[in-house]
Amino acid sequence: MYKHILIPLENSPADQAILDHIKPLARMTGAKLLLMHVADGWVARNYQRLNLAESEEMQEDRAYLEQRAAELRAEGFTVDHLLALGEPADEMIKVAASHGVDLIAMSTHGHRFISDLLYGSTADKVRHLVDVPVLLLKAKRC
Repeated sequence: MYKHILIPLENSPADQAILDHIKPLARMTGAKLLLMHVADGWVARNYQRLNLAESEEMQEDRAYLEQRAAELRAEGFTVDHLLALGEPADEMIKVAASHGVDLIAMSTHGHRFISDLLYGSTADKVRHLVDVPVLLLKAKRC
């Protein structure tokens, strides 16, 4: 079934919901987990082009990913993690293709009305442009 699951994390309470949901599936299938976060602030979007130093936000995001990966390893999972920079949907699509994942499991917040109408949601863009199944879990409002 699933052998390599991509789990985009937001550094928010919604992360625990998707992790709690996917851990039994990963345990059952023996899947390797790939945690990712996409830093999308100004520094992250211009990091390479302008040869910038990592922002505090990027450093915090990297530390968060390392912490979540360590927690999952302590539970017996095989986990890799990566911090991507740029537009979240585009980066998720690239990582899914380049890392050979066979499932993307992510949380969604539902509609943001005007923003979703004008720009589309990250989850919608990902699910329409990848060739692997996408598991969407609607996060509860906090």
